[in-house]
Amino acid sequence: MLLVRQGDVAAFTQLVDRWKQPVTGFVYRLLPDADEAEDIAQGVFIQLWKTASRYERQARFSTFLFTIARNLCLNEIRRRTRHPAESLDARLEPEGESVPGQFPDAGQVPADEESQRRELVTKVDEALADLPEKQRVALALCREGDLSYEEIAVVLGTTVPATKSLIHRAREILKLRLKAYLTSGAWEPSGGGGKSV
Repeated sequence: MLLVRQGDVAAFTQLVDRWKQPVTGFVYRLLPDADEAEDIAQGVFIQLWKTASRYERQARFSTFLFTIARNLCLNEIRRRTRHPAESLDARLEPEGESVPGQFPDAGQVPADEESQRRELVTKVDEALADLPEKQRVALALCREGDLSYEEIAVVLGTTVPATKSLIHRAREILKLRLKAYLTSGAWEPSGGGGKSV
């Protein structure tokens, strides 16, 4: 990062190659849309290049990087709240129409298993999206960013005990919601909407 501060493009390319996947994963946890996660991750690295002069040698690079990622995600979440958009996917297939019969592929996972897996992933993503904003960000930094509690506290601008508490509460909420779903199959919308703690 010190080389990037001096305008070294090769060093910047190395940083992007090393951190692209963790940053994209982190963004996806906050904004579960693969294309948008890639776009915002690119924005993170553009912002990193633009703000390289602000990087301080005593700060860990990952903390600096994920602070940028967090801020861009929060900006996008706020923009969506102010200007909600209708999904175009909802209009692709008219009501009542279905895809003509297809033959199963022996090399594929059976459709019902794949459907169940996708449904579970959707429910996990929905439960994550319903977490309060700070809990969601703290948990995403812990899982996707692989940051320590101290580093997460710096990114969130809070204390280490508060960070541990946010992550613990997020895990407990997820465990309760998903346990109820896995045991009964019923899904209760939380109505949390990802509000701030």
